[in-house]
Amino acid sequence: MKENLVIIPTYKEKENIEKIIRFVFNLPKTFHVLIIDDNSPDGTADIVKKLIEEFPSQLHIVERAGKLGLGTAYLTGFKWALENEYQYIFEMDADFSHNPEDLIRLHNAFVNGADMSVGSRYVSGINVVNWPLQRVLMSYFASIYVRIITGMNVHDSTAGFCCYTNKVLSAIDLDDIRMKGYGFQIEMKFTSWKYKFNIKEVSIVFIDRQEGTSKMSGGIFSEALFGVLKMKWRSLFKKYQKNISA
Repeated sequence: MKENLVIIPTYKEKENIEKIIRFVFNLPKTFHVLIIDDNSPDGTADIVKKLIEEFPSQLHIVERAGKLGLGTAYLTGFKWALENEYQYIFEMDADFSHNPEDLIRLHNAFVNGADMSVGSRYVSGINVVNWPLQRVLMSYFASIYVRIITGMNVHDSTAGFCCYTNKVLSAIDLDDIRMKGYGFQIEMKFTSWKYKFNIKEVSIVFIDRQEGTSKMSGGIFSEALFGVLKMKWRSLFKKYQKNISA
């Protein structure tokens, strides 16, 4: 089985994409990268395909017809990772808001028995740089809200810097994940927790993007907050039986 795959969804990331890919490939641990590009009009995919000529065994791309949502991008990447038999599957943004060096720390969490690791902004205070105060508070209190509604002891439920083992993604029915925006991150953690997998939070510092355009909006958080209530209600009538023996 192959070891590490980093999934990076992209839409208009030409300023960042080559730099983030080269950074990951220069880490002391070997990672492969899968780009899920939603038909970026700025030529992001063309940059990636040029780099594939340089890194044919490490770099891969899936091109989609349009902007179909963050959640569906990751689900596409998860299914690709399982089909290609990767052991550890990471999520990471393209814009350097997640420090690629922390990929190694997320990986190290599995030494201590984790099934999933989360790069957490809130497990040790509030570790966010360059965000407006309103946005920090919105994100922080959203995670508190999720803990109250679900009972899940994860401090950063909306975090998009995570790693799943093959075991976790194989156990979950990925086609049953309903939320497609940032609520997707909450639903994946909640589902993993309901399956009784061990989730380990790793404290990171989140730094807002320096180049490119943010895709975050208040509407995205609203979708996640109302979606949590529906997700919790559905969970009351669902049996969380693993698809594999884990």
